Amino acid sequence: MRGSIKDIPVAMEAGGATLHETEWGGMNVELGAFKERFDITPLLKGLPGNQDQCPHWGYVFKGRIRFKFGSREEIISAGDAYYAPPGHTTIVEAGTEYVEFSPADLLKKTMEVVERNMAALKK
Repeated sequence: MRGSIKDIPVAMEAGGATLHETEWGGMNVELGAFKERFDITPLLKGLPGNQDQCPHWGYVFKGRIRFKFGSREEIISAGDAYYAPPGHTTIVEAGTEYVEFSPADLLKKTMEVVERNMAALKK
């Protein structure tokens, strides 16, 4: 399988972020581009430890991503491949572009909580 940014549908466009997503072989494939800094931490409320329980594998083309694991932080910069195990929060810096792979079933559970929290913020 292959896909380019032109082939993979836009799953979300909001707040300066564009996420293209598809599913291949049980894995969610995400091509992300963020024009503004984004901290997902408040949207994880309600998950165990208020942290993302889905593992992610990826590569950063531009910018940087910060993963927080409790009191430890890891910074992933342009040119870095990464693995983020369950139990983290994520901050994507402005100007970041990446590709990320996540187990679709686990990501779905996380996104149900994220979407519920986003809806509550809009009220």
